[in-house]
Amino acid sequence: MKTEITMPVLSDTMQTGRLTRWNKAVGEAIKKGEAIAEVETDKAILDVEAFADGFLAGPLAAVDTDIPVRQAIGYIVDTLEAAQGSNGIIHAAQVLASALAPEDADLRRGPPYTIERPSMLRTAVARNMSATLDTPTFLISSRFATAPLHAAAKQAGLSLTLALTRACALTVAEDPWFNHAWTRQGLAKRSRVDVGVAVDSGEGLITPVLRDAAIRPLKELAETWRIMLGKVKKGRIYPEDYQGASFYLSNLGVFPEVERFNAIVPVGASAILAVAAAGSDGRADFTLSCDHRVIFGADAARFLQRLGKRLEDLSWLASGEGGR
Repeated sequence: MKTEITMPVLSDTMQTGRLTRWNKAVGEAIKKGEAIAEVETDKAILDVEAFADGFLAGPLAAVDTDIPVRQAIGYIVDTLEAAQGSNGIIHAAQVLASALAPEDADLRRGPPYTIERPSMLRTAVARNMSATLDTPTFLISSRFATAPLHAAAKQAGLSLTLALTRACALTVAEDPWFNHAWTRQGLAKRSRVDVGVAVDSGEGLITPVLRDAAIRPLKELAETWRIMLGKVKKGRIYPEDYQGASFYLSNLGVFPEVERFNAIVPVGASAILAVAAAGSDGRADFTLSCDHRVIFGADAARFLQRLGKRLEDLSWLASGEGGR
């Protein structure tokens, strides 16, 4: 019997995966659960495990090709003879659907250029950013002092980003509209506050999610954040780690040249907060981008008002415990 090994579907947004390595050659014996190949998704490099005992058979997808999800990349057969009778390579041109290829810009009248192949992460970021064009957004901003929060966070052994995440989560919990998402079926009301935090992976933007960020003890959140950053650094972060947030935070405060910036609301979220570097007056620009189908101007103004008060009264940070 000859059974397909297919490109796995590892996230809701995944359309293709890039085959980066075969761990086995045609004719080699494989065991159920054994990692037989590696694929690069839009966020990480993951193993493809064998679903049965047998022998690896061709034709095999070529390494460093992009394959649509659920497309065959190889086969498992019952006998060595059947494996040895298979050969050939599946090339990307044979399997990559032309509909996935974006329309190219006309660069012929500009300077000479060469084409560099983007990573799966950069491709996914481009696709996700294009998807946000259908979201009607508006911006609202204010300036808050960040030095007191930074000092209190340092004393508690926390990063400024983690402290800001907690502050945002507590503020979202006070205004349930910020924990909704627009869908074609109606407004999706979330049962907990999950905050996605933008991280520069070196190859592109990734947003590890801190689940139940308004409730869990800060020490527990800090440990989760440490683990998440380690996964990002190793390129081993999984879809369940970076999907499903209802609110997002992007903190560029470590770049003193950034006085203000606007962030794009991810699909499935109500809003994202962009925090710039503090100026000479010790105050930083906080710009809130909102999905106008869910959040109205007065809602956003009240959110920033509550957040500003929370950054002045830091008792919630000193306690270190969760709570609404």
